[in-house]
Amino acid sequence: MSALPAAAPESAEPAGDAPWVVCLCAEWCGTCRDYRPLLEQVARAHPQFRFAWVDIEDHAEIADAFDVETFPTLLIAGAEGTRFLGPLLPHAETLSRMLGALQAPQPSSLDVDLLLAVLEKRPAEFAV
Repeated sequence: MSALPAAAPESAEPAGDAPWVVCLCAEWCGTCRDYRPLLEQVARAHPQFRFAWVDIEDHAEIADAFDVETFPTLLIAGAEGTRFLGPLLPHAETLSRMLGALQAPQPSSLDVDLLLAVLEKRPAEFAV
């Protein structure tokens, strides 16, 4: 039995001010490639968030500052601040539970603000 809630209707779109769940990954990383379908599953179950997939090598201009050493690394942030930044095991249930119990936001760094600004301008480029 899956811990994920039932998927929302396909037409459900998150609000423009919804927080982002960003997977910072690399194409060469097998774990990241395996995680992508799981992230898509979580995205369908959590329409109150916007999801993005950022390859740190293809988009070094916005991702280098995060100095990702462990894959996958997740960023959960929005206009109110950063709620999580760090590596997370590639388990859909773990991420789903995390999204249901997020900590209070902390002020975002300029690097997070820059990344979110790019996602806002070009969301289709990073679609999950």
